[in-house]
Amino acid sequence: MSKVEEFEELRPLLFSIAYRILGSVSEAEDAVQETWLRFDGSATRPTSTKAFLSATVTRLSIDVLRSARVRREEYVGPWFPEPLLSDPYQDPARSAELADSVSMAALLLLERLSPLERAVFLLREVFGFGFDEVAAAVERSEAACRQLLVRARQHMEAGRPRFEADRQERQELATRFFDALKNGDVGGLQSLLAADVQFVGDGGGKAPQLAKALVGADNVARLLGAVFPWLIRIDVTFEPHEVNGQPGAIFHDRDGKILQTLVLDVLDGQIQTIRAVVNPDKLGHLGPVADAWALDREVKEARRQAK
Repeated sequence: MSKVEEFEELRPLLFSIAYRILGSVSEAEDAVQETWLRFDGSATRPTSTKAFLSATVTRLSIDVLRSARVRREEYVGPWFPEPLLSDPYQDPARSAELADSVSMAALLLLERLSPLERAVFLLREVFGFGFDEVAAAVERSEAACRQLLVRARQHMEAGRPRFEADRQERQELATRFFDALKNGDVGGLQSLLAADVQFVGDGGGKAPQLAKALVGADNVARLLGAVFPWLIRIDVTFEPHEVNGQPGAIFHDRDGKILQTLVLDVLDGQIQTIRAVVNPDKLGHLGPVADAWALDREVKEARRQAK
């Protein structure tokens, strides 16, 4: 097998590791590309290509994350991961771990960990690497990695998100939610929301967004019921789509450009959190991005004329 064939076979795994460490599709792709360059430029073939490439992409991602964390401290408003529509890496033996770890709730929880804790936790708990492989990847002793894992588990267990186990039930609830959203049915929306539901948007200061999280079923239902029918009037459409393994939707303007993604956290038959990603910098990997500011002005003008 050629170097290219070996690398391409492992590319889905490498991207999945990098994305979970970084929470960014674009940065993960860059880390994978740099991993290929180092592999291609190596004069000797490693004993284990998988171990070499996994270690390389992990170290690169840790370095990027350390600088990214500084930038995130200055981020305008809530920071969310870049939306991921499908995880390229599949492993039937670890499907539950892979699915849970890619949700926005889990990725936000991982933000509590140091870069090393995050890498050790993901390699061991999510991807099932042996401690010898984890230690080689992060360049620490196995004993140190075990300590890092204990601390990471404590942080993760303290706030671990729980999701609706029945996938079909979750999808049916999401369908009812988006039908009510399309119709501006405030009562219908309210019936699907948990009493303490939160609606949070990530615009990064580059798109219209809420000043802070909106909390409470009544408040969230009224806002959604008031805003989204107006978006539909100016030809904004949406298609239901899984986002980070959870039910969600992608919104498009009249030209088909991406306006935002919406993702729902579902538990106990109710929607617990709604997260919108509107920051255009986080949507470019999905396709051409809409001008959210222009659409906001268009909605305001349409509402003014309707008075």
